[in-house]
Amino acid sequence: MTETRLRFPPSPTGYLHIGGARTALYNWLYAKQHGGKLVLRIEDTDTERSTEESIKGIVDGLDWLGIDFDEGPYFQTDFASDHKSAAQKLLDSGQAYKCFCSKESLDEKREAALAAKKSLGYDGTCRNLTAEQIAEKEAAGAPYVLRFRVPECESVSYEDKIAGTIRVARSEIDDFVIVRSNGAPLYLLCNVVDDIRDRISHVIRGQDHMTNTIKQILLYEALDAPIPVFAHMPLTLDNKRAKISKRSHGEIVAVQFYRDHGFLPWALNNFLAMLGWSAGDDKEFYTKEELLKAFSLERINKSSSIFNYRKGDPKFFTDPKAISMNEHYIRNMDITELGKLVQKELEADGLWDTAYADEKADWYLATIDMIRARFHTLKDFATLGRAYFGEDYVVEEKPLKKNVLKFEGLKEWLPLLGERYASLDDFSAEETERVARELADELELKPGVIINGMRTAVTGQLAGPSMFDIVTTLGQERMVKRLREAGRLFA
Repeated sequence: MTETRLRFPPSPTGYLHIGGARTALYNWLYAKQHGGKLVLRIEDTDTERSTEESIKGIVDGLDWLGIDFDEGPYFQTDFASDHKSAAQKLLDSGQAYKCFCSKESLDEKREAALAAKKSLGYDGTCRNLTAEQIAEKEAAGAPYVLRFRVPECESVSYEDKIAGTIRVARSEIDDFVIVRSNGAPLYLLCNVVDDIRDRISHVIRGQDHMTNTIKQILLYEALDAPIPVFAHMPLTLDNKRAKISKRSHGEIVAVQFYRDHGFLPWALNNFLAMLGWSAGDDKEFYTKEELLKAFSLERINKSSSIFNYRKGDPKFFTDPKAISMNEHYIRNMDITELGKLVQKELEADGLWDTAYADEKADWYLATIDMIRARFHTLKDFATLGRAYFGEDYVVEEKPLKKNVLKFEGLKEWLPLLGERYASLDDFSAEETERVARELADELELKPGVIINGMRTAVTGQLAGPSMFDIVTTLGQERMVKRLREAGRLFA
């Protein structure tokens, strides 16, 4: 039985794109499901654009996502001799030929074909040159490329695991270039030779490669190699139905962007998995084990998926579904594991207290458990949750206007509440609430005026956990200090 072997072959010309990450994820899922192997192969033949920084970014991004590989990374440039040997084999067997047509002559023919509304494919000028004609051109120093000699047939077809039967008429396939005039083999050939060497049994990739697939099938056959199973995923488009790209969308399509903005790795994996696939039901959230069990190529959508990103959206910095998924995992993950992740954020912002890992460990975990329900990313713990870990928290403008500045008397009332809290021996939620409501009664105010003003003064927020859970979490000393200083909000 043939071993199941897949590959992920990124070009190191930039960061790891979320479209590429989705491709890697689907390959990883299929390999794991079928007890197969996944190979990481860096296609670095574009020496002008390939960089060490990009290679590191791709590997780091995959590692952060938890997409591990059984082999690699292999580098395409390390196998240049294999590619040239394959090209020579095709030339020697007559399945490739030297084409001496200049770029200028090809451009002229293309323009003439456009004007005549004829096929733009190569017209076969050099397909049947005699040995004497070839020798004459070589003697004159004429540059040439190698073209693959597409065999005569009615059509070429294959069964795509996602798109179904794909059939292309022979008339639509021209003799394509496999080696440049400088002797460098092209992607089409290199990719096939590498897949043959790596014994790849399944190729899962984007639909933008489908035009290559028919040509590559011909190359597999010409090289007497087994043809892999192909599965071409629909592309991911933006909400204007344009292909998402680094050029058009910038860092929002980079995996590192989500890592740096407080996403959990599995939350992004879950989002990417659902970006064009479903199990046929309403289930959205999958553990790794559940997804490994449920995933199938046949359930990948045949139509393009939409990455719902709106540039400049003041509420959502990326697709709202991605944010919602991250929020779900933050709310539901093991609190100890979450604590480790939040620690890194607090350390980065200078908010970490070593006591949180020692005598205040219970307080620390209880606090992040209390506040996580309203947070979307890990970054929120050091920004929206800053008041719990430091004194340099920001009082947001909306609650400041609504809950504080609207009531001039709070300039005196909140410090007064602070004094009453200072005298309490029992600083429980029940007792602190009783005191706050008692003060409101004395001042003939609705309790909400005192309570909402207090929330804004001590957390900077409009909403959050129960106010008196906040009071006891912050503790008597900090509550008294912040209430006594509340008058500064009116400055």
